[in-house]
Amino acid sequence: MNTAGHSEATARRGLELTPFRGLRYDPDRVGSLAAVTSPPYDVVVRPDGLHQLQSADPYNIVRLILPQATTPAERNEQAARTLRRWLSEGVLTADPDPGLYVYEQRDGDGMLQRGIIGALHLSEPSEGVVLPHEDVMPHVVADRAGLMRATSANLEPLLLTYRGNGSAAATAEVVERTAEEPPLLATTTEDGFSHRLWSVTEPADMARVQSDLARHQALIADGHHRWATYRRLRAEHPSPGPWDYGLVLLVDTARYPLRVRAIHRLLHGLRVADALAAVETLFRVRRLEVPLAQALEDLADAARAGNAFLLAGDGAFHLIDRPDPGLLTRTIPADRPAAWRTLDATVLHATLLDDVWHIPEDDPAHIAYIHDTAATVEKAERDGGTAVLMHPVREEVVRDLARQGVTMPRKSTSFGPKPASGLVLRALDL
Repeated sequence: MNTAGHSEATARRGLELTPFRGLRYDPDRVGSLAAVTSPPYDVVVRPDGLHQLQSADPYNIVRLILPQATTPAERNEQAARTLRRWLSEGVLTADPDPGLYVYEQRDGDGMLQRGIIGALHLSEPSEGVVLPHEDVMPHVVADRAGLMRATSANLEPLLLTYRGNGSAAATAEVVERTAEEPPLLATTTEDGFSHRLWSVTEPADMARVQSDLARHQALIADGHHRWATYRRLRAEHPSPGPWDYGLVLLVDTARYPLRVRAIHRLLHGLRVADALAAVETLFRVRRLEVPLAQALEDLADAARAGNAFLLAGDGAFHLIDRPDPGLLTRTIPADRPAAWRTLDATVLHATLLDDVWHIPEDDPAHIAYIHDTAATVEKAERDGGTAVLMHPVREEVVRDLARQGVTMPRKSTSFGPKPASGLVLRALDL
């Protein structure tokens, strides 16, 4: 089995997934596997969730993906020291043989998702093998790059999707057959999701998966900043080498459709009253004295007819919709496809944030991106800011724009379920 990579001609055909020796927690050295896992670094609601995860177990993966220190350099060095210590103590150990990993997530509502984890060759953007659909924030890429350099590791997999060829596809057959075997690990996390992981080390099975995936392209569902980080670090290191690859989870959405949720905004320093005053002549504004669940239903109804948002933070919900057409014409670039110009995220960033509220979207001091709806509202009410709640975009819209080479505004979508961090890591020096 060639684990170092394929020929350039093969790399250009499609996805090139290679085996690796996964780093995994020794279950005898930690309290429980559930206690050492975490959501992806950008989903942890800081600081509340961070402190909760840190106290769950002294070896929780959050100490690697979100180290806490005064400066970025100190944080990165702290993570590197922690990883070295856990390796020397045997808390994390490398699997003996390179392999691919089948990963399963299941919740109590009957949702089942299976995919395959491996080290993916970082193709050139011009090859159209991996399709991003969102812009990235340079300071986040710089932050992740510093952490990966210091640890020399991919600490958590990206989530990529592809469209398989039905149940007869080789990858699907290997995934489903493997999932009938006893797993390497099984755990249930606090959110109610059960997680199982298997290794695929038979050369014939790995070759079948690699050959099948080489005919496909993938959409980045979650992890745009980490993908941009992979590419930056690849450019910094000699090639060929381990930095030519990045850790990913590939899910066939023809078999396992992902859930698409919105990512909400918390605007620090902008009171709800001021936000509403600025839009009262530009949007229709309605105050909703209803619970959150009903307010979200009202948002969904309004979103069917056009751009709509929920503002919160003052104890009520305010539905704003029907933006003035002249405002949109003046503020939204006309050189993009209609599907992009009419996105809620486009209107939010180009019209509301830039033109109406004058909020810099790159500055964490002014804006935060939060996945959890209730947490966004609670933080706005506690901090005196404004929560902007979004309605999710359909996956087919995202994929269509990505194929056109058009990126959506940053943090436009949240695909899930996302892989738990801490189940398998990739060290680049193995």
